[in-house]
Amino acid sequence: MELKEMGRLACKAKYELQALETAKKNEALIAVADALVKEASTILTENAKDISRGEENGMHSGLLDRLRLDEKRIEGMAEGLRQIAALPDPVGEEMENFLRPNGMQIRKVRVPMGVIGIIYESRPNVTADAFGLCFKTGNAVILKGGSDAIHSNIAITRVIKDALAACGVTTDAIWLIESTDRETATEFMKMNEYVDVLIPRGGAGLIRAVVNNSTIPVIETGTGNCHIYVDKDADIAKAIPIIINAKTQRIGVCNACESLVIHKEIRERLLPQLAKALREKNVEIRGDEATREIITDCVAATEEDYSTEYLDYIISMKTVGDVKEAVEHINAHNTHHSEAIITENKAAADYFLKNVDAACVYVNVSTRFTDGFEFGFGAEIGISTQKLHARGPMGLKELTSYKYTIAGNGQIRG
Repeated sequence: MELKEMGRLACKAKYELQALETAKKNEALIAVADALVKEASTILTENAKDISRGEENGMHSGLLDRLRLDEKRIEGMAEGLRQIAALPDPVGEEMENFLRPNGMQIRKVRVPMGVIGIIYESRPNVTADAFGLCFKTGNAVILKGGSDAIHSNIAITRVIKDALAACGVTTDAIWLIESTDRETATEFMKMNEYVDVLIPRGGAGLIRAVVNNSTIPVIETGTGNCHIYVDKDADIAKAIPIIINAKTQRIGVCNACESLVIHKEIRERLLPQLAKALREKNVEIRGDEATREIITDCVAATEEDYSTEYLDYIISMKTVGDVKEAVEHINAHNTHHSEAIITENKAAADYFLKNVDAACVYVNVSTRFTDGFEFGFGAEIGISTQKLHARGPMGLKELTSYKYTIAGNGQIRG
């Protein structure tokens, strides 16, 4: 189907979707969740085609992990939809209500965005997550996945459309652009006549291309060069498990820790134990001179290392003199995604929380928790690293706009 026709049908559908009652939306979400589990074998068969092609093309292990589905991950997709169904419907929520001196009653209420476009790479679970969040908020969605996940995305979209049809809901609520060429992606970015907002999810190159080429307003989701700062007053028994989890629980995700910043006064107590734990997970360490004095066999870090999202079993280390220097280093090299401090010192924690420029800032917690599911949003449309409209994990409320409704009794303006 031509993109413009897809856009026209999505625009028509958005008015049907914004009129749906919450109960009907929830019924459809549960039906889609059940259908995904029921059709898991079909989805996995198609996913296997994508995995096989990725392996043949030498795809990086971290990207293969993003691409791979199994029964547990499909159940996770379904559970995300069930959680979305259980969440309050933000559409129609009254944000403000005030009376003007002339007797006009003004209400500010949440409304759907309209048609949301999403361009994403590798992760087929995004297909279900994006549908669920957009559908609950009364938005139609047009998806443009990458070629690496095309078979998986087609299969998931087909299951969603069939479940919607069975519920008597327009199947135009979701569209998948099946063409995988760059020209189609560029054309999609120019469809501001039909699409109200465009959200890219993927690597730095994709996000940059969308920001630079789109005529549709963009909510920028960022790459994740996430840091953990180990303060001089850190509890090492807490620090090592947090770091290992943040670095190795899943390497191919944007909330994985890529760089450590370590107070010079704790390095002799921390680094030998930490190096042992990281080596057990096959993590390569790249450190500055002060780090290499303790971990003598680690690779010398370059300035580029401190700004790199590895998505691999590699971590950089930088030694600093105090929390202020740690914050300066992080703000100079981060991607404004997720940063953490490990400390038992409240003053250091408060300074870090106040001064680090990131969407999510943690004290004594793994950065892996920057996730809509973990925040109780059911799922997420992405992690926004910008400051306009939305920041951090984007759930239901972030996919709404608002309008003012004004009621009077004959007032005219003099």
